Amino acid sequence: MPLLLILLLLILPLPALSQAFRIDTIPPAVYQRMQGKSYPASCPVPLSDLRYLTVTHIDREGRSHRGELICHRTIASDLIAIFRQLYEARYPIERMRLIDDYDASDERSMCDNNTSCFCFRPVSGTQKLSKHAQGLAIDINPLYNPYVKGSVVQPATARRYVDRKAVYPYKIVAGDLLHRLFLQHGFRWGGSWRSLKDYQHFEK
Repeated sequence: MPLLLILLLLILPLPALSQAFRIDTIPPAVYQRMQGKSYPASCPVPLSDLRYLTVTHIDREGRSHRGELICHRTIASDLIAIFRQLYEARYPIERMRLIDDYDASDERSMCDNNTSCFCFRPVSGTQKLSKHAQGLAIDINPLYNPYVKGSVVQPATARRYVDRKAVYPYKIVAGDLLHRLFLQHGFRWGGSWRSLKDYQHFEK
């Protein structure tokens, strides 16, 4: 058993530990937050196909946070396993809030370096639905790992992080722990795409 989990077992009461990483169906209060935002009236994805995850994560200052994600039920166990290992390794993730807290604005969420998953929306600049619309994609530390296609950079405040040779916090690097774990669980990384680079993005 990893040392960090042993310490958690000693320090945290069992109810608190059980809340650190869990999968639930969408609670009514969470559904109310989603309505008209990440889950518009036109959304064809059954609510029963989605799951609400509670995920504990560490920021770069070593502070622990209770995060939340909504994803498709088929990847819920994958995400819990990945984020549990990232937490044990103290891999930094700054923020993990539902995109509904940003009125489902992808740009606002990315600018705040917020990690998010489900949002019923098209791929930026197209009419094609994103994998996020099914809850099968996740964007991690997006401010520091932008979407880049030609002169287009998203979020708009992330141009300084297009240079992947520079050193800065929260950068996802091919071969690092986060990258390896997602690939081991069958995800594809947008940072390896040829026509564009989406360094924040993993999808299945």
